[in-house]
Amino acid sequence: MEYNEEEAIKYMRSHVPSAEAYDDDQLLNLIDIIFDWYEESGDLEIDADDDDEDIAAIAAHASKLLAKDPGNVIRPEHVAPLIAAEVEYEMSLI
Repeated sequence: MEYNEEEAIKYMRSHVPSAEAYDDDQLLNLIDIIFDWYEESGDLEIDADDDDEDIAAIAAHASKLLAKDPGNVIRPEHVAPLIAAEVEYEMSLI
């Protein structure tokens, strides 16, 4: 299967109740941050063996970026669960 942003958002919404507080554009921004992190770190996908470690690193990176974004409304405590759900979606495609 091929990655689909709309399906990723549906997955995030179905697995993280707090995702309902955010519109698609806000969740797409988070997805973009995840993929930017992959590119910056030299990884184009998450390592299944290091899921928790990768999620923590991505969440820390995303939290820093979101804190600097005046238009951001994603609450800090929701960042890691949303990222974990997006990563689960990615892993479901393998």
